Amino acid sequence: MDRGCRKENVAVDKRVREAGLRPTRQRIALADLLFAKGDRHLSAEELHEEALAAGVPVSLATVYNALHQFTQAGLLRILAVEGAKTYFDTNTSDHHHFYIEGENRIFDIANGPVTVTNLPDPPEGMEIANVDIVVRLRPKRQESPAGPEQSAKPE
Repeated sequence: MDRGCRKENVAVDKRVREAGLRPTRQRIALADLLFAKGDRHLSAEELHEEALAAGVPVSLATVYNALHQFTQAGLLRILAVEGAKTYFDTNTSDHHHFYIEGENRIFDIANGPVTVTNLPDPPEGMEIANVDIVVRLRPKRQESPAGPEQSAKPE
């Protein structure tokens, strides 16, 4: 193992410890895969595939457990997008997302003028912790050459 790799593992180990989690071998390996490539959005299945490809022997259940533990510890943000489809975001700052339908691709909206107004008052004893905005995208639909009003067949 070279010095650079050892230094990264120490940093990941420290990050996991500082989040209040025990740095098990599997947690460290998964955290290293998650955070080594900068800000990213991954599903549990995608991280599981990366782990297996990197030679990390881990079950999908263990990946789910680790991701939820990382989320509870504040290392990740969870994004529910398509019903059962959940992504984990390594960027925990307040920001919003674009989601491309049909491609299952999610990415950050660049810092811009996204505002939410007229939020309801939370129930008694509760406070709003965060507002997640996911803007769904799809390719533009092609209009017929005759135009939208002339594309219907005459009766």
